Amino acid sequence: MSAFFGEIVGTAILIILGGGVCAGVSLKKSFAHNSGWIVITFGWGLGVAVAVYAVGQISGAHINPAVTLALAFTGDFPWSDVPNYILAQMIGAFIGACIVFLHYFPHWKVTDDPGAKLGVFSTGPAIPHYFSNLISEIIGTFVLVVSILAIGANEFTEGLNPLIVGFLIVSIGLSLGGTTGYAINPARDLGPRIAHFLLPIPGKGSSNWGYAWVPVVGPLLGGSFGGLFYKAIFLGKMVTPFWVLLVTIVLVLMLASLLDKKVSASTHSKQISV
Repeated sequence: MSAFFGEIVGTAILIILGGGVCAGVSLKKSFAHNSGWIVITFGWGLGVAVAVYAVGQISGAHINPAVTLALAFTGDFPWSDVPNYILAQMIGAFIGACIVFLHYFPHWKVTDDPGAKLGVFSTGPAIPHYFSNLISEIIGTFVLVVSILAIGANEFTEGLNPLIVGFLIVSIGLSLGGTTGYAINPARDLGPRIAHFLLPIPGKGSSNWGYAWVPVVGPLLGGSFGGLFYKAIFLGKMVTPFWVLLVTIVLVLMLASLLDKKVSASTHSKQISV
């Protein structure tokens, strides 16, 4: 199997198991219905562990564009392979989401809440606020990448790395995931969101494209900065892109703040008109 197909398979496994636990908890008539957030975080964590064990020897099991970019920034992965890996991750995420849809096929119709259906496929904020939501995704992915790089540098964890990374996902979910549902992976959110948009899901409602940029941009920025931070602080190799990306993050957060003000003004105007 090629690295390209390895990333497709690995990311599909991730979404089948991660999206599957979301479906089990969120959709009515499921035996796992209303099992709660802890079950979801463990489902995603174990999904990552299984995916990494499955294709780690084939593609390195990035299964996340943010990880791919981070490794490219640290010099551990060739930039020429980045587009193919990200494309494979998107394809795998879309396929995985379609499989989850088929697996829970009769449950979509008996579930009334469109938001619950969307939540099976993609993330959404507990409190909509672009600035705060973006910060959450940046921090979560930063922690993910720095931790993965640190874990990989420790020889005593060899063989256990996939399981340890799985528990890292659980930890991030429990500690930092309550604000946005912790995408921390652009493919994990965008691929299934596209599937939600295209699939004939009964009463599915909006795919919430107005928010879709946050779980893409946030993880890409946080993951890339995490890679550069690790290179600068842990390896002592400070490079210019570190500062460029830091400035970029500040500018994007300023833009998010302006969008929040625009949304707030629009909401206030509508309330007055009513």
